[in-house]
Amino acid sequence: MNEHLYRWRNRELREHVSVIDGNLAPSLLIKNITYLNVFLKQWIKAHIWVYQDRIVYVGDKLPTNLKGTEIIEANGKYAVPGYVEPHAHPFQLYNPHQLAKYASQTGTTVLINDNLMWLFLLKEKEAFTLLDEFMQLPVSMYWWSRYDCQSIIQEEHDMFSNEKVLRWLNHPAVTQGGELTAWPQVLQGDDHILYWMQETKRLRKPIEGHFPGASESTLVKMLLLGASADHESINGKEAFERIRLGYQVGLRHSSIRPDLPKLLEELLELGLQNFDMLTLTTDGSTPSFYKDGMINSLIQIAIEKGVPVEEAYRMATYNPAKHFHMDDRFGSIAPGRVAHINILDDPKNPTPTSVLAKGQWVVKQGDNVSDEGNSIALDSFFKPLQLDWDLDDDDMQFSLPIGMKMVNDVIMKPYPINVDATVERIPNTFDEAFLMLLDRQGRWRVNTLMEGFTSELGGMVTSYSTTGDIACIGKSKKDIRIAFNRMKEMGGGIVLVDQGEILFELNLPFAGIMYDGEMVELMEKEQQLKNMLKDYGYKFDDPVFTLLFLSSIHLPYIRITPKGIVDVKKKEVLFPAIMR
Repeated sequence: MNEHLYRWRNRELREHVSVIDGNLAPSLLIKNITYLNVFLKQWIKAHIWVYQDRIVYVGDKLPTNLKGTEIIEANGKYAVPGYVEPHAHPFQLYNPHQLAKYASQTGTTVLINDNLMWLFLLKEKEAFTLLDEFMQLPVSMYWWSRYDCQSIIQEEHDMFSNEKVLRWLNHPAVTQGGELTAWPQVLQGDDHILYWMQETKRLRKPIEGHFPGASESTLVKMLLLGASADHESINGKEAFERIRLGYQVGLRHSSIRPDLPKLLEELLELGLQNFDMLTLTTDGSTPSFYKDGMINSLIQIAIEKGVPVEEAYRMATYNPAKHFHMDDRFGSIAPGRVAHINILDDPKNPTPTSVLAKGQWVVKQGDNVSDEGNSIALDSFFKPLQLDWDLDDDDMQFSLPIGMKMVNDVIMKPYPINVDATVERIPNTFDEAFLMLLDRQGRWRVNTLMEGFTSELGGMVTSYSTTGDIACIGKSKKDIRIAFNRMKEMGGGIVLVDQGEILFELNLPFAGIMYDGEMVELMEKEQQLKNMLKDYGYKFDDPVFTLLFLSSIHLPYIRITPKGIVDVKKKEVLFPAIMR
């Protein structure tokens, strides 16, 4: 029996009923706690009975059978449902296991995750096996099914064949389609994606859009074509308009778009009174953004900005559960739900002192509880990067007339190159650097210049990118070679070099994309990387997102992709990749 679809077998369901009858004792009894009833939007004092991983009773009664029951006296404490991150990208240097473990320590015990990286890195059978492995964790891990690769790649047809997309959509661990970054193609007549969208709706799974700056006309058209939700509002007016039209609206607060305070202030100024169509998301932030936790931090902002306390918690629990048609599984403290429960000292402080996830203590009275028995052997799925090729002199030819100029962390505009790119090192008086994207199999390369990333750094090489290919950036061809060789020797990662000296390295042993270690360690390393890049002339806030989105064609205006330099709006390859 598939645990994603039917979490409890018939025998287990009978046992749950036997607990009510007194024939079996609950595993855990939380007495005299004041809990948030998300249906009534009220705080109610009650006893909560938990049997293994399920809440079996919430009310005034106490069990008659307490044999072996753990009893927690919680008078003066408060309980809320485990928090839900409805839009996670669980591979922003970190890996999904460590992200889930870390997030659960501050109460986020359900993650709805992007599947994009599995499409690039794993065969389908391996990916589905990995999804099953994640069910071992105390955190509930669900997934999206992408319709497009968010870039332009050589193998896109094979990666997104009709059969593969449908198998993903039908997988019981997949709760939604999207995010739909290829919506312009749908509007222009792409019936393949439109068919997948209709299949998603037939399966009663919502479709997450990606509609930054969309007009009313575009938003209406996408609703007509099947979109259900969007998280791209950058001001209250945009969010209000989406709610008015019937979208489920994810209010984003991320490392690259920390917009939640402004969104809430402006929504309240516009007179918003019903919060049922709102959820909260950190949208795959980079590691150090999570120093204070995940969704707990967003609930805190909502409370501080004047959102009624009950509504702030519902935005992080019941609303996303309802949106995914999984409110019978999580999002509330009620009989039949998975035992995801956060215990608080004060409703106005959403960081819990105790966290229960699938009936297991993750945090108990302020102490993290070891989860050594819930580990996943990710190294059996992802090996260190093994490159059987080297950079040569031909790779260091930069002759394109058009470069990429950074407007902010992720938006690039074309500009005419006037710098002599035949030199060994571009002088520091120019705000430009060499930029090269290399196929991780060594089959092709794309070379140009990039303005705005660094004014001084000799070389940086990274295997961390949307497509998993190798990006090289720097002022010095020699330093780029040194950085590449060190990255290759490490088996993947990020290496910074200047004047022949290795300044920084971050080992990413899981396929050259993900870190193997605790989130706290990674936060320190990522902050060190950011500080160093800023010291060498990086002008913006989040260089990790710059690296990730170099090849992403859902952002304007020009991108470096596996097929070459691409005009995003026209979807035209301006300068094709060169075969090596």
